[in-house]
Amino acid sequence: MSESVEAATRRLVFLGTGTSTGVPMLGCDCSVCTSSDRRNRRTRPSVLFAFPQGNLLIDTTPEMRIQLLRERIRHVHAIAFTHHHADHLFGLDDARLFPRWIGGPVPCYCEPPTEECIRRVFHYAFGPGTDQWPAGFVPKLQFIRIEPGVAFSVLGQRVLPIRLDHGPSPVLGFRVGALAYCTDVSKIPAASWPLLEGLDVLILDALRHEPHPTHFSLSEALEVIAGLRPRRAFLTHLSHSFDHGPTQAKLPSGVELAYDGLALEF
Repeated sequence: MSESVEAATRRLVFLGTGTSTGVPMLGCDCSVCTSSDRRNRRTRPSVLFAFPQGNLLIDTTPEMRIQLLRERIRHVHAIAFTHHHADHLFGLDDARLFPRWIGGPVPCYCEPPTEECIRRVFHYAFGPGTDQWPAGFVPKLQFIRIEPGVAFSVLGQRVLPIRLDHGPSPVLGFRVGALAYCTDVSKIPAASWPLLEGLDVLILDALRHEPHPTHFSLSEALEVIAGLRPRRAFLTHLSHSFDHGPTQAKLPSGVELAYDGLALEF
């Protein structure tokens, strides 16, 4: 799938729809991990917004390079982070090539704890004199701090960060127009519910069938969807608990399992 930065419409591409272990999971011989259905092959969770003025990447997963190559996405112009857990961050080193394409540091929109983690984990990119190194040696980033409930502008678009609870960890979801991306969530704080009203598309975490301390289960996600009533809903951050075809057949109308490579216009 080729994503053009000159596209007239806004598109969202699911780069990864799996949980932190990915699917197939190492050492597992279950029917989903050994499935021939490509929709059951799930890399770590990430999406890309393709706007007329450029591409906004949400999170930098360990498979980021593979995901972008797979979808033939040549350019990333900005990055926004939901949080700094490994499955959402550890592909960031491959962003060192992005400045060659955009002519300067990559704008990175995140909360202070995420910036602090990036500076610690990728410390080699922020040492004395590294700002003078040629593009491609280390990631060159321009941090722009964001906060929940306060919209920011990127690539000509208004993006609204939304506070979500990921167990004890506060994380962000993002709303663009009538589409909201809410991965890694086990609870939606009361103040965030109004920010998710009137959606055409809701993308929501649904890790597995059983309850989990830091993620919605399938039944919990369906309860949220029933409460918010978006026109369409897509479930992501999926474990090997879900065999795509049989699970999809049991879901309510308007609710779909996302899969790697799925693209939406909005």
